[in-house]
Amino acid sequence: MRAVIFDIDGTLLDSVDLHARAWVEAFAHFGVETEEREVRSQIGKGGDELMPVFLSRERIEREGETIESFRSDLFKRKYLSQVQPFPGVRALFEKLRAEGLTIALASSGKRSEVERYTDILKIGDLVDVATSSDDADRSKPHPDIFEAALKKLDSGSSDTIHVVGDTPYDAEAAGKAGLPTIGLLCGGFPEADLSAAGCIAIFRDPQDLLDGFAQSPLARR
Repeated sequence: MRAVIFDIDGTLLDSVDLHARAWVEAFAHFGVETEEREVRSQIGKGGDELMPVFLSRERIEREGETIESFRSDLFKRKYLSQVQPFPGVRALFEKLRAEGLTIALASSGKRSEVERYTDILKIGDLVDVATSSDDADRSKPHPDIFEAALKKLDSGSSDTIHVVGDTPYDAEAAGKAGLPTIGLLCGGFPEADLSAAGCIAIFRDPQDLLDGFAQSPLARR
């Protein structure tokens, strides 16, 4: 089997800034002042890994679930309608399927969010497997979500599987699961950060990966 596992936010969807704003507003609602720039640098993690950067352990134990629920509802109500796909996503997925690759999604978002994103991207008919925070005890940079994807893919040691993501947390998590990562710059992280986290190749966005497919690690050698 040859397969590719995609992160969603910042990789396939232009949503990182919107998620950062939702977190800033949610924190402010509970009396915690944060800078959008600082929060943005943590997007790619799930709430379980993001909140400890800004809140004490005691505060998380006391209000963490309430804050996360407020943020989730706020994002759906105020920001979800603004989310747009990056150029070339469906065409890239069609190319992957034509080349015989299996496609999986692995997001730190909740299952309902992943389902909604799949609809926005119009790729439901091209995706073989999808995992979310509901399938993992810990979010990125822990490997749980990618390990869940590998399990659903029923992968073996002889399979060739790559991850495509936009954050160092994707690459770190994939590396812990034994998977190489192709980095995309469209999520806003510097190329140097993606390289330092272990990305084996870097492209601008899904369209650039499609245009350079023949020279990418995804091409059959």
